[in-house]
Amino acid sequence: MNAQMMPVTTTPSSAATTATTSLSLDALKSRLRRLNFYGLLAHAEDILAEPWIARVLEIEESERQQRSLKRRLGNARLGSFKPLADFDYGWPSELDRALLEELFTFSFLEQAANIVIVGPNGLGKTMIAKNLLQQAILRGHSARFTAASDMLHDLAAQDSSTQLARRLRRYITPTLLCVDEVGYLSYDTRYADLLFEVITRRYQQHRCVILTTNRSFGEWNQVFPNATCVVALVDRLVHRSEILTLAGDSYRLKEAQERAAQRASRRAAAKKTRRGSSSNATQ
Repeated sequence: MNAQMMPVTTTPSSAATTATTSLSLDALKSRLRRLNFYGLLAHAEDILAEPWIARVLEIEESERQQRSLKRRLGNARLGSFKPLADFDYGWPSELDRALLEELFTFSFLEQAANIVIVGPNGLGKTMIAKNLLQQAILRGHSARFTAASDMLHDLAAQDSSTQLARRLRRYITPTLLCVDEVGYLSYDTRYADLLFEVITRRYQQHRCVILTTNRSFGEWNQVFPNATCVVALVDRLVHRSEILTLAGDSYRLKEAQERAAQRASRRAAAKKTRRGSSSNATQ
């Protein structure tokens, strides 16, 4: 899902002149330095009164913000997903809606708290996680979404410690990392150690992890059956965390059953129509 980019619009020169008069020398220098416009920065006092300078800054800053947003959305690899507006809050038998709404204030970023979304398959864990990442990106943060198996296979495939260190940065650097579907597969000790490495490094750098799982933490020994780091892994993950629990039947199964019922109803109606047509033809 791509965010819509706001087009750059032109304004009359009088508006630019008004904006220029309110631009202090210190503010001008700060904006030029942030944009790396060092040539203009060297002549800041000379151009402060120019009617075009405020508009030039507005256009350049707007364009850079749009390019940055597009780059961050691309790097996040969110793929397609439903907006949270489509989430059926009445379907799960257990859901702390107040906590869910609080997560979208993103106060957990200030606290460097992890988010663990626990629940069975088909209740919207991934949908919630992807919406969180998208909203964080729109607020200016960097993010990355990955299935647990994809990330661990990627890291395990690195042939040297140098390559591994380089690849680890892909998962450690973003402000937010979502590791999706932990618990759907079992992994050996090597994979457990790699997940522990990612979680530990992000913990040390006060960077948040959003993790979705269909297993309680007590069952993680079944996910990593021979690993000795599971207790330490869970400890670092939950030390600063919010845990959102969902319970109930699969919403995807509900939708599939509803579609099957609709198809059966259409077939029955079509069959009835054919019978009526056949009866009329006989008469």
